[in-house]
Amino acid sequence: MTTPTAPGALILVVEDDRDISQILIAYLEQAGFRTVTAFDGDTALAHVGMLKPDLMLLDLKLPKRDGFSVLSTLRVDNRLPVIVISALADDLDKLSALRIGADDYVTKPFNPKEVVARVEAVLRRSQAAPSADALRVGGLTLDPAAHQVTARGQPLDLTLSEFRLLAHLLRRTGQAHSRASLLDACLEESEALERTVDSHISHLRRKLQQADAGVQLTTVRGVGYRLDVT
Repeated sequence: MTTPTAPGALILVVEDDRDISQILIAYLEQAGFRTVTAFDGDTALAHVGMLKPDLMLLDLKLPKRDGFSVLSTLRVDNRLPVIVISALADDLDKLSALRIGADDYVTKPFNPKEVVARVEAVLRRSQAAPSADALRVGGLTLDPAAHQVTARGQPLDLTLSEFRLLAHLLRRTGQAHSRASLLDACLEESEALERTVDSHISHLRRKLQQADAGVQLTTVRGVGYRLDVT
């Protein structure tokens, strides 16, 4: 048995195919994780509220409420790490899920050992604290140890990927970054495309603007993005 990144972490498996669900549970528990299941979208959201899982594995084709709706509802006020596992393999589906706030995307059929590795990688990213010192730029404060961002004293709700991108950019304010470099630095353990960075940046830019954070994400033509103080 291997030792997971977060010993005893609770993984919510949201999958209406009970055979697939059982396979995932078996491999996750063998790796040292605890598991709980949901076979429809409404139950998944109820479990999130009551059980406070550490990560969700989410199928997109679900009864009652599909995975896209679950993810959209979750991201209103929750940063729970989510890995989508779906038979929908088109880039558009992947981008849609990542744009809504998924932290990784695995297509079916999958290797269960790879899924466990993805779970460990996403949990590792969510627990990472590169620096104990809070970063303060403009009206923005990012505390890596607490994994918290505030804009002018008000909490800013970010996905894990958005948090990692913002932390990376805050440490290098005024420096231009290519999409490839951002992908390598912040999303290195997923199969995300460079276009995925655009989606995450777009959502992060909107949240910073709405919060009047005192910083802005500037598009650098032919290069990528830069974080500037306004």
